[in-house]
Amino acid sequence: MSAPAEPLAFQDPSALASLGRLEVIARQLVEGFMVGQHRSPYKGASVEFVEHRQYYPGDEIRHIDWRAYGKTGKYYVKEFEEETNLRTYLLLDCSGSMGYSQNSLSKFSYARCLVAGLVYLLQKQRDAAGLIGFDDKIRLRREPSATAKVFEQLMHDLESLEPGGETSLAQVLTGLLPTFKRRSRIVLLSDCFDSLPDLCKLMQQLRHQRHEVMLLQIIAPEEEDFPFSKPTRFQSLEQTTDRKLVDPLQLRQHYLKQFESFIAELSQFCQNNDITYTRFTTKDPFAGALQAFLSEYNRR
Repeated sequence: MSAPAEPLAFQDPSALASLGRLEVIARQLVEGFMVGQHRSPYKGASVEFVEHRQYYPGDEIRHIDWRAYGKTGKYYVKEFEEETNLRTYLLLDCSGSMGYSQNSLSKFSYARCLVAGLVYLLQKQRDAAGLIGFDDKIRLRREPSATAKVFEQLMHDLESLEPGGETSLAQVLTGLLPTFKRRSRIVLLSDCFDSLPDLCKLMQQLRHQRHEVMLLQIIAPEEEDFPFSKPTRFQSLEQTTDRKLVDPLQLRQHYLKQFESFIAELSQFCQNNDITYTRFTTKDPFAGALQAFLSEYNRR
């Protein structure tokens, strides 16, 4: 008898992404990874009223809104959502550099699939999830909610986003800072190819405001090991007129040194400021990203 197939979360991410619809991808990703692991980390949470819906036999009578019945002559019940300690904002970098791909998924496609999985995971945990898509400005914002319909809304939102435009992480985060009124979990998915001092300053401000900050850096394998050997024309994905023809063999050592320095500085900053930092390439199975998220999620 053949061995059972390995869940798609543990396979090449292209196999999962090929399923097409983000709703299907999210379910396959999380359910393949979370078999037997579902457990809400929050206990004794309060609830808040969200909306009305029509009463159906089997609904708890105590949730009937008698005031609405008096006005309409129809039975409606109040729906509630669990209030957890933290709401989660998923910040998705939609800038042009995220559209890079060569022999794997684009960074944006990888990040979008991962966001879909995280939204589904948070919904399973009855946690409120929201989405902010950005490049040098906010392109989409959906406030966190734990209602059942928000999953479909967020999947539709994600499918409407495409990479393009210039990056300005610092500018976007500066504008977002005063809008996070409650203590929240901020999950940033980006290649972080922007001014590192500015990015670090803004993440530090988020920490000073007592938000939890998680940085999931997503890069292409070629950006990590620079495998080019023949004269190559490099073109900016954010400034289309910026093209350079270079000999990669002359550039490689300098590039790798700068890249490693950049990663080391970013990693050290996150460690010093209690920010969860994990780096992935677009060929890494999604399971590793989920594990990193869950480890931090359950630690707090």
